[in-house]
Amino acid sequence: MERIATGPVAAASPHLPDGPRGGAAPAPADLLDGMPRQRGAAEAAAAATRWVPLPWVRPWRLLPTPTGTPFTFAYTAVLAATSLFAALADPSVVHALYQASSTDVAHLVRWPALVLPASALWIAGGIVSPFAAGFLLVLTALERRIGGARAACVFLAGHVLATLATEVPVGLAVLFGHLPATSLHRLDYGISFGVAAGTGALAGLLRPWLRWPLLILVGGALLNDLIAFQDPMTDWGHLIALSIGVAGWPLVRRWQR
Repeated sequence: MERIATGPVAAASPHLPDGPRGGAAPAPADLLDGMPRQRGAAEAAAAATRWVPLPWVRPWRLLPTPTGTPFTFAYTAVLAATSLFAALADPSVVHALYQASSTDVAHLVRWPALVLPASALWIAGGIVSPFAAGFLLVLTALERRIGGARAACVFLAGHVLATLATEVPVGLAVLFGHLPATSLHRLDYGISFGVAAGTGALAGLLRPWLRWPLLILVGGALLNDLIAFQDPMTDWGHLIALSIGVAGWPLVRRWQR
């Protein structure tokens, strides 16, 4: 922006007809009816901010970057690598890795510290899964607001707590004879519980006009999956994880402040 002086202008001298003493003539844009124009504070502030881009016209901020969102960026790189491996490797090898990473009851009883993080290294449905896009958008927005370490805590809380909330009842049902022993072995892996928890937490940091449509849209889609009854345990886990994120609103709002 062109710098404009707002101080007094020296009076013209009869010996200097071309302009004021000791300086150049005022620019025509600064003259009003032959007198120098004084800019008010409000006009100067408006001019200073006239060309500042608004947040919603910067689409690149929706994606993770190494410096702005290091946690989401690094995690995205890991998920891209595992998804590429799952697409190119031998299917039997991939299936064996899925089974070894599964957070079913049998694995949780033996190796909980191993399978809980290992199951979050895969995207159920591959890179074209809706949860892959959800991971990019939700975790990026959440990390920009509360930081990488806290965004990781939200993600892990949804992933771990929703997994335990769905698998522990299965183990108890098998123990008391309400389910067969085969229920202890199933494929249960992916990032969807963490993404659902991140979505619930992020909603609490948005303005109401965006918060409630987001919750209604995501919650309605998860309820529709539950009603379809194709994978009720996983569908219940998604709703539980979303509720965990919503329950964390006081904490994430304090983190944002």
